[in-house]
Amino acid sequence: MLLVYTHKITPRLRYAFKHLCTRVLGIPVSFTTTIEEFIAHDSLKMSYTRQPLSHEIFIRNHELLFEQGLSDIDINVQDWDDTKCFFATGEKSALPFDIFAASFYLLSRYEEYLPHVKDDYGRFTATESLAYKHGFLQQPVVDMWAYKLKTLLEQRFTGFVFPKKTYSIQPVIDVPMAYYFKQKGLMRTVGGALNDLYRFKLRRLYQRFMVLFGFKRDPYDTFKWIINKQKQYDFKFIVFFLIGDYSTYDKNISINKKKFVSLIKSIADYCKVGLKASYFSLDDISILKKEKKKMEFVTNYELEATRNSFSKINLPTSYRNLIELEIKNDFTMGYLNHLGFRAGTCTPFLFYDLDYEMPTPLLINSFHCLDHALLKHQSQLDKAQELQRLIDTVKQVNGTFTPVFHNYCFGSDIRWKGFRKLFTQILKSRHEN
Repeated sequence: MLLVYTHKITPRLRYAFKHLCTRVLGIPVSFTTTIEEFIAHDSLKMSYTRQPLSHEIFIRNHELLFEQGLSDIDINVQDWDDTKCFFATGEKSALPFDIFAASFYLLSRYEEYLPHVKDDYGRFTATESLAYKHGFLQQPVVDMWAYKLKTLLEQRFTGFVFPKKTYSIQPVIDVPMAYYFKQKGLMRTVGGALNDLYRFKLRRLYQRFMVLFGFKRDPYDTFKWIINKQKQYDFKFIVFFLIGDYSTYDKNISINKKKFVSLIKSIADYCKVGLKASYFSLDDISILKKEKKKMEFVTNYELEATRNSFSKINLPTSYRNLIELEIKNDFTMGYLNHLGFRAGTCTPFLFYDLDYEMPTPLLINSFHCLDHALLKHQSQLDKAQELQRLIDTVKQVNGTFTPVFHNYCFGSDIRWKGFRKLFTQILKSRHEN
């Protein structure tokens, strides 16, 4: 166990230390404000305060972990070996930066509470983030800082055996629309056909009728391939289905359709199934509650994970609603058009509510790669290399790689050519050194 001496034990301090030490490095951590207890401890220990006590490992603290509420923080990002950091500490400190305060800033999404420019859907964008502006978005800096701390502890406490952690993956498959042509109902089908005719999209009109009459597979119906892929691996995919009401934003099949219910049940036999929360449920907990109940009725087990429509998060409301409904995992944290680490980590972390100043039971599984972000790379080779770079980065810190692919990107559309191979590349990385 690591014992930390500090002048004041706060919820922020506990949260930051437990993520870096326990979640990332696997070391239990405890805290004390008593010097005698600290001196008597005969295993890993360090002080985190304003001045060193003696010759122990000392990291000078930044005030962030001892504050409450939000303030306008002056941040100066600097280079540090192969990465970057902020909150410089001074000469006496064993590390040149306060990695705990810096980690808290990123994990709590402090910057998302501060004034910023939102996109058309009201989302926080990558270009507004500190990580993007200072060029460390594609590094899991929190995990990298934790391993720098581990090196420091290993040098001082040579007899301590650190737990071993291994690289893992959590493949996410997002299903905003299960079928492109099938199961849409008479009005939507006729309307779609007339629209194709009006816009002179004869190829799509032909494809529509071939699918409806059973001569061709629906272009979004890739579920047989997904199930066959799942059968090859011992770790579970997580498949998120949108079952909310039809609206301007959400256009999936009605949950009242027997074939759609049957599809969800068949996927649930092999994969984990989660709820893709509809756009209007993000601000209305009563709608979210209805969708949760419907999904639990279909799968016949308690809903554990959600992912928001359009990857939109309204902090802290979105997460408070999930906590109130006792949902344990969220998979919304990430950027649509940029690969990288929105919260600076590739280790799932608890949501910290900055308004209530407390960690919550909700586990945030931030995603690091969305299929749409790979489209900006023209060739298949470029996509594969960019993806491999990201995988290797996560492997270096024994993190959890969480990619998000949509059911339609495994279809026959030329735009998504090669995405089955990219998904397989990720799956195979779990068993490669």
